[in-house]
Amino acid sequence: MMKISLNCSMTSVGASVCIGLLLLSGCAHQLRSSDMPTSGITGEREGTSAGDNDILAGEWDYEEKGMTITLRLDRFGNGTYDFKDGRFMTSMLVDRMWKGRWLQRENDREGEFEIALSADYKEGEGHWWYTRIEGDRSPKKPGGTFRVTKTPVLLDAQNISILSNATR
Repeated sequence: MMKISLNCSMTSVGASVCIGLLLLSGCAHQLRSSDMPTSGITGEREGTSAGDNDILAGEWDYEEKGMTITLRLDRFGNGTYDFKDGRFMTSMLVDRMWKGRWLQRENDREGEFEIALSADYKEGEGHWWYTRIEGDRSPKKPGGTFRVTKTPVLLDAQNISILSNATR
């Protein structure tokens, strides 16, 4: 966290300059891989209200070239996957376009993704690309395409009991 001390005069011009400098300094922070969350972000996402991203919560099967990995996401579309100690972060969900970043700590790579979701928001086709491979911030290595499918929630006796108690 960056601390800034400003000595602003209490004139209207001084206060305006102070506020402007504070706003600029707040916008100057760049996201580094070490800043990326290891669990969910609890903020609003561009183009949605907080409840809109709830459709992303849960488990998703990520399929690429015959390999399937489970993404475990919170209500903001942020979470983890087991392959290479992966992190998945949603930056935007507008209409059916889902965008964000991914990070793999184990092999020191990160990138971005875009997914075009189906009308029912239960599956989608996407593509990903690298933004960094180890120290290379302009990697030429190509990304790939994938498919995601929302895993249905299976109700067991405990979940049914919880749901029936909640409606009483």
